[in-house]
Amino acid sequence: MRLKPDLLVTSNWGSIEWAIAKLLIPSLPHLHTEDGFGPEESTRQIPRRVLTRQIALRWSTIVLPSQALLKAALSEWRLSGQKVHYIANGLDLGLFNRNGQKETVWPDRSIPHIGTVAALRPEKNLARLLRAAALMRTNGHEFRLTILGDGPERQTLESTCEGLGLTEVVRFTGHRTDPAAYYRGFDIFALSSDTEQMPFSVLEAMASGLPIASTNAGDIRHMVARENAPYIVPGSDSDLAEALASLVSDRCLRLSIGQANRDRAVSAYDQGRMLTQYAELIDRTRQASLRPYHSNWKKGAA
Repeated sequence: MRLKPDLLVTSNWGSIEWAIAKLLIPSLPHLHTEDGFGPEESTRQIPRRVLTRQIALRWSTIVLPSQALLKAALSEWRLSGQKVHYIANGLDLGLFNRNGQKETVWPDRSIPHIGTVAALRPEKNLARLLRAAALMRTNGHEFRLTILGDGPERQTLESTCEGLGLTEVVRFTGHRTDPAAYYRGFDIFALSSDTEQMPFSVLEAMASGLPIASTNAGDIRHMVARENAPYIVPGSDSDLAEALASLVSDRCLRLSIGQANRDRAVSAYDQGRMLTQYAELIDRTRQASLRPYHSNWKKGAA
């Protein structure tokens, strides 16, 4: 059966072949989203991919969730500013909040509880978080750390944890289907990634009313509330340890920053707003297909 779509939607580099094939049908409207790069492009984009995006996406509508990606699309991919759109990620603020059941692997609630939610992959660099935790413990800070998630790095990270003498204060939970309850059990959210764009884990932590200590990857510094910005730091172990220690040692600071992050999430990252923006853009993209494309095609190819 031959398909006759009204709109082609593709996402990220893995679907770029569809975007290339679409060039043979200039009248078919195309919306392409990019939400980040893999570890192979964490520090520098691959020139072959940059050139392919320049060609394959030239006449497409592009949606990006981060300012870093927006800059790349305009300056490196050299796409038209009229075709590139920024739509911030959104989430269900009713699901991620301070109210409701709390889950925790630590029975003593008097000790500050640091948590992270991440796939255990190399680019998440959770070894950095473990080393920062070791520095904090050496400096006399009392805390507990939960690592929520699973992945190929788990065995290596568990060995690192043991080597650093952290087995008494760190727990690996594996994957959990209801992370919202675990966020409510955290006092601080930590992220130690080498590369991010607009991570949902940070949005979930903000909506859950948590302060965030993180490496300065992607848009994270711009996502969080102004009060949280000083705790988004360069990528060294000591910088992350210092940010975490400041939050561990001051409960009032944690609560005030957490509330500011919740307020920021409510005002800027509501799922309904995101869906409305996507729906409006899809409608505009489809309506544009009703106008002749051939003149634009010839002009662009000239």
